[in-house]
Amino acid sequence: MNFDEAIDWLFGTQLFGIKLGLENMTRLLRETGVFDDLSGRKIIHVAGTNGKGSVCAMADSILRESGVKTGLFTSPHLISFGERIRVDGAPIPEADTATLLTELRDQIQDWDPHPTFFEITLALALRHFCDSDVEAIILETGMGGRLDATNALSADVSVITQIGLDHQQWLGETIREIAAEKAGILKPETPVVVADVLPEARDVIGRRALELGIPFIEAHPLPAEWPIGVPGAHMRENAALAVEAVCRIFDDPRKSPRITREAIRDGLANVSWPGRFQKVEADLIVDGAHNPDAVRALVETWRDQFGDEKACVLFGSVESKDVESVLNLLAPITAKTILVPVSSQRGLPTSNLRKFAPDAIEADSVAAGFDMLQQENGLKLVTGSLFLAGEVLGIVGGELFQVSEQ
Repeated sequence: MNFDEAIDWLFGTQLFGIKLGLENMTRLLRETGVFDDLSGRKIIHVAGTNGKGSVCAMADSILRESGVKTGLFTSPHLISFGERIRVDGAPIPEADTATLLTELRDQIQDWDPHPTFFEITLALALRHFCDSDVEAIILETGMGGRLDATNALSADVSVITQIGLDHQQWLGETIREIAAEKAGILKPETPVVVADVLPEARDVIGRRALELGIPFIEAHPLPAEWPIGVPGAHMRENAALAVEAVCRIFDDPRKSPRITREAIRDGLANVSWPGRFQKVEADLIVDGAHNPDAVRALVETWRDQFGDEKACVLFGSVESKDVESVLNLLAPITAKTILVPVSSQRGLPTSNLRKFAPDAIEADSVAAGFDMLQQENGLKLVTGSLFLAGEVLGIVGGELFQVSEQ
């Protein structure tokens, strides 16, 4: 297959849906030889409701500043598939994607159950990392933790970021239930670094760490004068988690000659994580916040950056999200709302969104809504979905936006 054919085949596997469980992933890694090839490589495994992608990006940036060759696996992508799989910051080349996906397709075509989009993408990433001879791998869970495909691997340190209500149909209806799923990534002899989570989440994670006899580590606050490449108080919390995790995988916390204070500071200052309070233009912010906790952080950052100024908001969302709460939280910084249908199989039509924003304007597409947004004076904000963030960034950059449901 060439690259386009390979990507079409991979995206076609989304028909197999989401299948939580480790059996297929374990088999896939074993039969492709990845398990053996991972030996000796450091792994950071990150789970959580919000902030896990940012923590991964920050850990990757610090390690690269330290001269460590890295493999970074995150999801979803915003514009192009290669964003998910990076070696030393560079997306996987199209030629490598085509070659490795062709090999994987031939190997698994008769499997029943067939591996999912996410499982195949993870296998592709790990194969590429091993072929590239990376020293450290940073893995972001797709959803949950206990039954997420990434949990088929053994990590050197686990990280749990902020936990909130999201994906309840898969992970449970309460913070305790969701925390238990996230805590499923904890393993014997692997320390866990934990954010300043809600008490009920802390209790669940702490009990699991105690059962396993592993260190339960809370991140230390960073020096106030250290700049972070992504704005927001919550990003400083994410940065502290990344620092603790990176130091832990090189044995001697905060004293490893590989991980210097200067490398940490520079890595955090230089980190880039698109779609997270991203200032695309002087008056245009794009943020993929899509649940109440993420929107609270967005609003706090907005006020820190812009004070009492309000925005014209381009908003779209997908099924199963708490749209009413999200729009209510956005209201204090919103002057006007333009509703758009997100380009996703799960995208909500604007008629569904309008129930919670009766005074909003509706647009037929993201492109049409963005044109309307650009005609507005003053500050502009695009939010409600990472799919929406990616599509708008694609429009701004003139690049193709590829929709992925996983």
